[in-house]
Amino acid sequence: MEEFSSPLLLGFVASLALVAMLTLTSFVKLSIVFMIVRQALGLQQVPSNIILLALALFLSIFISMPVFNAAVIGISESGVTLDGPADLIRMYRAGIAPFQAFLTQNIDPEHSEFLVQVSAEVWRGSGMVGSPDDLVIQIPAFMVSEMTEAFRIAFLLYLPFIAVDLAVTGILMALGMQMVQPNIIAVPFKLLVFLAVDGWGRMVEGLVMGYAV
Repeated sequence: MEEFSSPLLLGFVASLALVAMLTLTSFVKLSIVFMIVRQALGLQQVPSNIILLALALFLSIFISMPVFNAAVIGISESGVTLDGPADLIRMYRAGIAPFQAFLTQNIDPEHSEFLVQVSAEVWRGSGMVGSPDDLVIQIPAFMVSEMTEAFRIAFLLYLPFIAVDLAVTGILMALGMQMVQPNIIAVPFKLLVFLAVDGWGRMVEGLVMGYAV
């Protein structure tokens, strides 16, 4: 038991848990959308990266709470005692199953099928055969699916801000104020519009409800 509770192993498990948090949850999609919306508003560092990433992280935890709960229950019901490597494998299988179900639910089948087909070429001669149920295929397929959806959402959110930029630029040119930078006028208007429609609240609501079963 002491061998499996060494600081080195605990550090490895903690690092693995962090990587899992960033790749097996909605963190990728949320962080990308938040960053692009900030860019669309014309704000460079407000909110700061750490604020946006923290928001994405805690929203990801909120969304994945049922998954975490199912993983904990699965591990507790597996009767793992950590007496040897076999117990670690059993704990891994019991804990990863709910996450695989979450990934499968949110993966674009086209991305999964593509990776399965590519694996036949990349793994040729190794004796391994790719499957949509393999975690090594599910994770990249899920991340690509999440990034694709994030850019699709961000594009739709970007359009109203582009309209404001174009309107302000056109008005300044019509008034003969070409020397005035459009951002000086456009940013306050974009912030006003964003606040008027409760932009953060509606955006977060839409992102979170996108994972509702």
